[in-house]
Amino acid sequence: MSSNIDDQVYSSWLGRDEEIMLDVTTCAMAFRLLRMNGYDVSSDELSHVAGASGFRDSLQGYLNDRKSVLEVYKTSKHSISENDLILDSIGSWSGSLLKEMLCSNGIQGTPGREEIEFALKYPFYSTLERLVHRKNIVLFDAKGSQMLKTECMPVHDSQDFLALAVDDFCISQSNYQNELNYLESWVKDNRLDQLHFARQKITYCYLSGAATTFRPEMGYARTSWARTAWLTAVIDDLFDVGGLEQEQENLLALMEKWEEPGEDEYYSEDVKIVFQALYNTVNEIGAKASALQGHDVTKYLVDVWLHVVRCMKVEAEWQRSQHLPTFEEYMESGMVSLGQGCTVMSALFLIGEKLPEGIVELEEYDELFRLMGTCGRLLNDIRGIEREESDGKMTNGVSLLVHASGGSMSVDEAKTEVMKRIDASRRKLLSLVVSEQEGPIPRPCKQLFWKMCKILHLFYYQTDGFSSPKEMVSAVDAVINEPLQLRLL
Repeated sequence: MSSNIDDQVYSSWLGRDEEIMLDVTTCAMAFRLLRMNGYDVSSDELSHVAGASGFRDSLQGYLNDRKSVLEVYKTSKHSISENDLILDSIGSWSGSLLKEMLCSNGIQGTPGREEIEFALKYPFYSTLERLVHRKNIVLFDAKGSQMLKTECMPVHDSQDFLALAVDDFCISQSNYQNELNYLESWVKDNRLDQLHFARQKITYCYLSGAATTFRPEMGYARTSWARTAWLTAVIDDLFDVGGLEQEQENLLALMEKWEEPGEDEYYSEDVKIVFQALYNTVNEIGAKASALQGHDVTKYLVDVWLHVVRCMKVEAEWQRSQHLPTFEEYMESGMVSLGQGCTVMSALFLIGEKLPEGIVELEEYDELFRLMGTCGRLLNDIRGIEREESDGKMTNGVSLLVHASGGSMSVDEAKTEVMKRIDASRRKLLSLVVSEQEGPIPRPCKQLFWKMCKILHLFYYQTDGFSSPKEMVSAVDAVINEPLQLRLL
């Protein structure tokens, strides 16, 4: 939904207003604002900064243009096409210049250095909104008089904005801490902490929801997202590392019946714990969502869970039989089995949008899911290949490409090819999310797929952050635990 300010910026953009077009920083920021809010803007309007010549006159020259270089670099990551040569060119030269700046004495120990390091490490498609909000608040405060004493914003006004942002963030943290306490109790109440094979990652699962669906009124959507993500991880561990074949078959059979089983229908206590937690949680979320939507939502939740677990079972059978599927066969299953579809759907009907029956059966929904699932599966495969190969597992997208090449492709070359596929899927997904044409799926719902894609990039873009005991701890602390302590005047 556009705002009056957005419309005014778009009108100025279409009129090629000199105040926007002739100022590199303003032009880059306007492009990002309009593209991410669904306006039809072309990167052709940035062709005048597609090369680095204007910034390379001297070392001091481009250091003075640090803000401009940083803003055009950020903008270059908002591509929605595989062949966007202008944004790709901008990203190449501006990224190189920013790395050179980090080696310069001119910005050592300054807020500008921290800002550059953050932008290079975390492109906008691998950040979470609440992490960025905190970073912006801290940087705004650290810049002090550089930011506060401007002609357009007196010091007291800037301090008021800063105080408001800090208060909002601190209130959110209090809510997050209460919700996380609830989730930790939920894990214990459902005896999920007794599953020896399961990764205990409820905090990471909650982080992914809290840092994206952060509005105060979205508390139930956040905890539904977190519980669902946690259950997908638990069941994945049951099929991947911790469960017997009989346990896997028993769980799927119980899910296909979807009714309260008798005690003698459980193969093991582990299956009982997993199924009861899944059954009760899905039915609770479904009842809440159905009441909000005015039609049955539980059936959609059950169906997507069945699809995920059936794909997990197929992959477990491949592993037991040492069957090597084709890359295409693997992806058909793999983009589902990671379980993001369950997590997104758990929040889809809870974020305040009225959705018609059958929305999850639409072609547009399938495409959003396919693109998100492709990114998730292949990011996971790149970070997990060494560990999986050491465990004797070959059903990995990278490994399958190497195998299909008959030895002509190295593992590094296969990783490069996989990254190209991730990049193409991510750009296409963003193009669907920000499309100016309003389809049957409201933009806030499409944005859930994009937010999940960003979460997957954060967790897997540089390492396997989900499996690591430490990698995401700083993000958890920044969003949930550590209070903001700023120098308000």
